[in-house]
Amino acid sequence: MLRIFCLGLLLWSFGIAHAQFVDFPQHYICYKTDQAIKIDGMPEETAWSKVPWSNDFVDIEGDIRPKPKYQTRVKMLWDDAFLYFYAEMEEPHLWGTLTERESIIYLDNDFEVFIDANGDGQHYYEFEINALGTEWDLMLTRPYRFNGKPIFDWDIKGMKTKVALNGTLNNPQDIDRSWSVEIAMPWSSLKELSSRGGAPIAGDQWRLNFSRVHYDLEVVDGQYEKVKGPNGKPKPEYNWVWSPTGKIDMHRPNRWAICSFRN
Repeated sequence: MLRIFCLGLLLWSFGIAHAQFVDFPQHYICYKTDQAIKIDGMPEETAWSKVPWSNDFVDIEGDIRPKPKYQTRVKMLWDDAFLYFYAEMEEPHLWGTLTERESIIYLDNDFEVFIDANGDGQHYYEFEINALGTEWDLMLTRPYRFNGKPIFDWDIKGMKTKVALNGTLNNPQDIDRSWSVEIAMPWSSLKELSSRGGAPIAGDQWRLNFSRVHYDLEVVDGQYEKVKGPNGKPKPEYNWVWSPTGKIDMHRPNRWAICSFRN
């Protein structure tokens, strides 16, 4: 009887933990700024210092996986023209290989933004960038598991991005510290899926999330390479996110975080 009770308690506890992915997403208050933001990869403006960091990223599957090895966190701002993001990622081995725009950026270490502006769980935006500053943006008609189709030729027109490196890229001879990304996405390019057809107003809420893809690296012939598993193929990447989805699948908008816009 005691064994049955303990098993039941364990299953109940697991169910509560799993439910947190749906019922308790992360939340961020995104404040409006009247200060001009220069997109240079660094949070040098006073406006950035006045807003809080997000919680540190966790594994995409949540607490059932170990805490990420390296810290990742973000800040957000907005004004009448742009939605701003600043991400800071601890990283001892700065590395990147993809230089052509619209490459599949998550094959490198990267930072990713997902936006479901009207919260319908269907149409949403995805943006990825690596330490070289190479970008990939696309729109999806719905999540892949519901036969969603990616629209690869859609672009966030007028977007500004900049990567800043605290270390040296692709140099295994030293230990780096971090890299950061600053992004300005114009409302004019996000209006297609916005319930207001453009910028939000104070009090509006959007669904969004961030992801960091990270690979274990080793040095082979003086260059970084992905660590390989017993099958000779690169080991799976880590997926570190702001608000966990419970599955190794970012394309679950109903489990993304909530961004509340304030003046």
